Amino acid sequence: MSERFNVADIFGENVFNDTVMKERLPKNVYKNLRLTMDGKQELSKEDADVVANAMKDWAIEKGATHYTHWFQPLTGATAEKHDSFISAPKSNGKVLMEFSGKELIKGEPDASSFPSGGLRATFEARGYTAWDCTSPAFVREDAAGATLIIPTAFCSYTGEALDQKTPLLRSMDALNKEALRLVRLFGNTEATKVTPSVGAEQEYFIVDREKYLQRKDLVFSGRTLFGGMPPKGQELDDHYFGAIRERIAAYMKDVNMELWKLGVSAKTQHNEVAPAQHELAPIYAECNIATDNNQLTMEVMKKVAFRHGLVCLLHEKPFAGVNGSGKHNNWSMTTDNGVNLLDPGKTPHENIQFLLVLGCIMKAVDTHADLLRESASNVGNDHRLGANEAPPAIISMFLGEQLEDVVMQLIDKGDATSSIQKGKLKTGVKSLPDLAKDATDRNRTSPFAFTGNKFEFRMVGSADSIAPANVVLNTIVAESFKEVCDELEKAENLDMAIHDKIKELFTKYHRIVFNGNGYSDEWVAEAEKRGLPNIRNMVDAVSALTTDKAVKLFEEFGVFTKTELESRSEIKYEAYSKAINIEAKTMLDMAAKQIVPAVVSYSTEVANSALAVAEVGCDNSVQKELLTDITTELKAVKEAQAKLSEAVCKAAMIECAKEQAVFYRDVVKTAMDELRKPADKLEMLVDEEYWPFPQYEDLIFEV
Repeated sequence: MSERFNVADIFGENVFNDTVMKERLPKNVYKNLRLTMDGKQELSKEDADVVANAMKDWAIEKGATHYTHWFQPLTGATAEKHDSFISAPKSNGKVLMEFSGKELIKGEPDASSFPSGGLRATFEARGYTAWDCTSPAFVREDAAGATLIIPTAFCSYTGEALDQKTPLLRSMDALNKEALRLVRLFGNTEATKVTPSVGAEQEYFIVDREKYLQRKDLVFSGRTLFGGMPPKGQELDDHYFGAIRERIAAYMKDVNMELWKLGVSAKTQHNEVAPAQHELAPIYAECNIATDNNQLTMEVMKKVAFRHGLVCLLHEKPFAGVNGSGKHNNWSMTTDNGVNLLDPGKTPHENIQFLLVLGCIMKAVDTHADLLRESASNVGNDHRLGANEAPPAIISMFLGEQLEDVVMQLIDKGDATSSIQKGKLKTGVKSLPDLAKDATDRNRTSPFAFTGNKFEFRMVGSADSIAPANVVLNTIVAESFKEVCDELEKAENLDMAIHDKIKELFTKYHRIVFNGNGYSDEWVAEAEKRGLPNIRNMVDAVSALTTDKAVKLFEEFGVFTKTELESRSEIKYEAYSKAINIEAKTMLDMAAKQIVPAVVSYSTEVANSALAVAEVGCDNSVQKELLTDITTELKAVKEAQAKLSEAVCKAAMIECAKEQAVFYRDVVKTAMDELRKPADKLEMLVDEEYWPFPQYEDLIFEV
C-alpha cells in the first residue's frame, strides 16, 4: 500500500505565493508589490529589499542554501546559475545569510553563450535576467538540497529579448490593452485587466533507463533512428485509457506530489494511444504562469523518471510507426471581474460580445495562419504534424455544430435567431442515468478547435515551450481587437455597427472554418481551393517570422522588433541543421560500430552453418538464401553510409543558415532514410541475440 496524504496539505507548500506574502510582508510592502504585479507601478528599492529578505528567510526555513534566476533561453530548455545566500565572512569567521532587492530583481548571466541569432557576439557577453514578479518564486528540492527559484525574463545588454518569456509578457500586455477596449464597448467598466489563460496538456513516453542507455540514438537525439515495428503496435487500442501499470503509477504519484508542492495543479493523468505513452494535464493558469508550470512539469517528469530507473522521452516522435506526442494548448481570455470572453453561454446567438470576439479570432487565425503554424514548428514535430495522429499542417478552425449554425445564420440571413441546444444521451440501460450532452461533438483532427469556452491549439510539440504559440495567439488577437475597436469606437449607432461587423467578419473569414476530417486527402485539396497555406515542415515555416506582415504586426504591439524576429529566424534554421546533423552522425556511428559488426558476426555464423550442413550432405539452401538476403542488405547499408557521410560533409560547408537547413532537409535527411531502410530490414533478419541494442518491443512493452 502506498502512503496516504492529503493533497490540500501539500499543495503550494514550496511556493512563495500570495498567502505567504501576506503573512511575511508588511501591509504597505505587500500592497505595493501587488500594484507592481498588476503593472500599475514599479517596486521601490526599499520595498524590493524587504521582499527579498522575507523571501530569503522563508526559503532558508525550507532548507534552501542557494538562489537562482530561472529563465528560458532560446535553447528549448531552462537555464539557471546558483548563488549561495552567504555574504563575506566576518572577522570572527562567521557568515551572514543575505539576499538584497538588487539580487532579487536583476541577475547577469553570460548572454553570448546562448542562442542569439547574431544579436550577441562571443566577446559581447553581458545579458540580464529580470524578476517576473507575476510568476511566484518557489523552493525546489533535489540532490543538491533546496534552492530558491526565481522566475525571470532574459534580455541582452542592448535590450533585445533572448528568451521565451519577455515576448510572452509583451504579448499579454498587448492583448490586455486591446481586450479592455472591446469589453468597454459592451459597458463593462469594472474590468481593469484581461488575461489570457492556458492549460497545457503534456504527452510523453516512458522507457526503462537501462535499455535507454544502450541506444545511442535515444541518448543523443531523443528518438530512435533505427528500429523495425514489433508484431503488435497500437492496433488494438488497448493501451489508451487502460489500467496504469504499477511502475508507471508509482512514477506518476511522485511526479504529482512534486508538482503539487510547487503549486502546479496537475489534475488529469492517463495512458495515451501508443504503448508506453502517457499524458498529464493541469488546471488553467495565467499565460506566463502556465508557461513556467509547463517547463517545470517537463523538468520534474524527467527528474523523477531518473529516480525510478526510467527515462521520460519528450521528443515528438521517439518511435516510428506509433503515435507521437504533442502538447494541447488550451487558450482563453478572462477579465479580472470574472468574465470569460470565450464563454458562449446557453444561447450563443444572443451573446453579441462573444460573437464579436469569435469573429475577431477567425480574422486573426485566417490572416496569420502562417505564424500560428510556425509557432508550433520544430524538428521533431515534422515527424508528427500531418500524420493520422496529430493535426494536419494546414491551419483551420473547428467551431462545432452549434456555433457553425449561428455563424451561417448571420452569413446567410443577416441575423441569428436561434442556437442548437444541448440534448440528452440515452444509454438504453434502465440502471444508467440519461446524460446531458454537449451541443457539439469534438474534432481531434482540427489544429485549432473550439471546445466549449476555449480554443484548443493542438499543434504544439511535446518538447517545445508553449510560449511561442501563446505569443502569436495573444498578438494576432490583439491586432484583430484593435482594428475592430478603432472602427466601432467611432460608430454613431454602436449596436448596428457591431451587428454589421460580426456579419462582415464571419463572411470574410469563414474560409478558415472546417468541421470535417482534417486527416483526409479531400481536405488537403479543399484547403488549397480556399487558399489556405499548407506548410509541411519547419524549414518552410520559419520564413513566416520575417515577412513584412509579421514585422508590422509584432512591431506595432511592441512584442518583437524586426531585429529580434530576424535573430529568431536564424536561431531556428541553425537549430534544425544542428539537430539533423546530430541525428545523421549518430546513425553513422551506430551503423559503423554496432550494426555492421553485429551483422558481420551473424552472417559468419550463417555461412559456417551452411558449410557444416553441406558437409554432411544435407540441403543448405535455407542458410544460403538467408545469407544472400543479409549480405544484400549489408551492402546497401555500406552504400547508404557512404552517401550519408558525404552529405554531412557537404552540409558543413554551407555558410548561409537557411540554405544549410534546406540542404539538411532535402539531402541529409533523405540519405538518413536511405540508411535506415536496409538497417531495419537487417533487424528482422538477424538473430536477436546478435542485435546490438534493444528493439522496439523491449522499449515500449517492458515498463
